[in-house]
Amino acid sequence: MSRFCPAYPKPHPEKASKLRMFWHARRSWMDALYERSYTMQMGEVHLPGVDLYMLNDTEQVKRVMQTEAEHFPKSRLLHESLEPLLGESIFTTNGAQWQRQRTMMNPAFEQARLHVAFPRMLDAATAMLERLDALKDGEEYDIEVEMTHVTADIIFRTIFSEPMQGPDAHRVFHAFARYQALAPKLMLPALFGVRWAALPWHRWRSRQAAKEIRSLLRAMVLPRYEAHQRGEIDDEPKDILAAFMMAKDPQTGLPFDFDELVNQVAMLFLAGHETSASALTWSCYLLAQSPEVQQRAFEQIDAVLGDRAPAQSDMKSLPLVWNIFREALRLFPPVGFFARENTHACPIRGKQVKAGSTVVIAPWLLQRHRKWWANPDDFDPDRFDQESSKTAIKHAYMPFSMGPRVCLGAAFALQEAVLILACLLRRFELQPVAGHVPQPVGRLTIRSENGVRLKLRKR
Repeated sequence: MSRFCPAYPKPHPEKASKLRMFWHARRSWMDALYERSYTMQMGEVHLPGVDLYMLNDTEQVKRVMQTEAEHFPKSRLLHESLEPLLGESIFTTNGAQWQRQRTMMNPAFEQARLHVAFPRMLDAATAMLERLDALKDGEEYDIEVEMTHVTADIIFRTIFSEPMQGPDAHRVFHAFARYQALAPKLMLPALFGVRWAALPWHRWRSRQAAKEIRSLLRAMVLPRYEAHQRGEIDDEPKDILAAFMMAKDPQTGLPFDFDELVNQVAMLFLAGHETSASALTWSCYLLAQSPEVQQRAFEQIDAVLGDRAPAQSDMKSLPLVWNIFREALRLFPPVGFFARENTHACPIRGKQVKAGSTVVIAPWLLQRHRKWWANPDDFDPDRFDQESSKTAIKHAYMPFSMGPRVCLGAAFALQEAVLILACLLRRFELQPVAGHVPQPVGRLTIRSENGVRLKLRKR
């Protein structure tokens, strides 16, 4: 197949000074990378606010994320950045608090099992096609908006047993876009030891965006919570919210209170759709630019599904669609970096790393690392079937993290993505818009600063 190299921020030839690094990273942390970032095993930068270590050594990555994960909890700075939106949720907490929440929430994820969730996914995918059918054939369209809508709809149905309406989906999309854009402006001053330089206006706008999203979720949770408190609920949970409300602390026997419940719902809602929306958007971009791959995928989908509705058992019969999404996750991992804080001074690759330092594991770098991957910047879904890629996939591919904090929704996200892409490609041919080049930016997730505009032509 002819390979396509998608746009990505070109690294600087040399490592920048601290002042230039601050200037580059104000828009996107990826703008501060330089060529050696993609070949080094470990890099370091000592900023006024923190000592940062970037790890690409896969043995040390496993140590930080898995074998010694208790010594490398999530970064406090990341907690500060996400707390207004997600509260003290499983995504932001550490230690005993995280363990309690994880233990209480595990049974709730029975409602996200693939066979339980699939009918809800299919209903949301059908609603997606109805929205796209209403577009003028061949009209330019920002596919990012629809991928955010359909993934939000799926997780909404899984949590609340209700579809997400268009106005609510668009509110969340725009509010989270504002929150993302402001995140570097609030985090960078802390990294450089000048927290006072974060403008109050930016803080206010960030909190307002978080409030807008949380208010929508609180309005959904409150009547169900009050009904549960009155005993007006079935014994058997029908969705994740019901299961969350029935969860009990194994030590005290107490359930989540209302604020804790909203925090966990906010975490699951945002994490459950934003990351999938990001990867699906990039999948559509890659397919539009790779007509040969797109045609092969369509032929596979057509051979498996014909004219009937998809079934869950069909998903495993679409290996190319799986590989397209896996390759999109490699090139554009939704969470481009994981920040961990070193609780104890220890040696890493011969350097003594002080307690309180931040250790960064970046899937963006690992999954494009020149040591591990052939043609690392090219879109090549067939690499996942090649013997030569097995070592890289095993050691340098982690779009869902690894270790005790690995994403619980990985299988859910993969099934959701294959279904959405299968439905989309069966109905439409994705075509590029001349002159439009998406500009990836790394903030909380990796999105395109200028959208991903495509043309959708009905088959």
